[in-house]
Amino acid sequence: MERAKKDQVPSHVIDKALDKASGAGGEDFSAARYEGFGPGNVMVIVDCLTDNPNRTFGDVRGCFTKTKSKIGTPGSVSHMFDHCAIFSFAGSDEDAVLEALMEADVDVTDIEQEGDRITVFAPHTDYAKAKQALLDAFGEIDFEADEIQFLPQTTTPVEGDDVAMFEKFLAMLNELDDVQNVYHSGELPETSDH
Repeated sequence: MERAKKDQVPSHVIDKALDKASGAGGEDFSAARYEGFGPGNVMVIVDCLTDNPNRTFGDVRGCFTKTKSKIGTPGSVSHMFDHCAIFSFAGSDEDAVLEALMEADVDVTDIEQEGDRITVFAPHTDYAKAKQALLDAFGEIDFEADEIQFLPQTTTPVEGDDVAMFEKFLAMLNELDDVQNVYHSGELPETSDH
């Protein structure tokens, strides 16, 4: 609050943001998901929280059309993504983690170990079960990642003129108040600073 006031955000804007967060203000917020193909034919899923689906759809569609992209019908790209629960935390005993999850009947998709960090992937439907199993087995865990994500099954390289257009597209989406998350299959070239 203090920070917002210091930045001279009008108090009615702060109140509206707080209302939105607490679900007050008599407005009904509902989740909306839009799918389509962004610049470079990259598959895109946009998750929104909106009190006015028509306005949000118009705003999101505007980002697609202004970047010569195409918004699709529900399901047009989401079948090309895996909807997963992802947990990442410090640890080195991959076997113990797998065992704890198997005992809890979690259908583990994948476990990766890099250095002293373990990352677990499970179906989104097992999110609560997996988290509980990890906490039961290892006590308090400081999760670096604890979320449900859409992971693309294949990635699409973004090249040439599409790169700038794709970055503009993502920036436009991220400027929309109603957009919560943007998932995409784009693989942008490493920016070379050397």
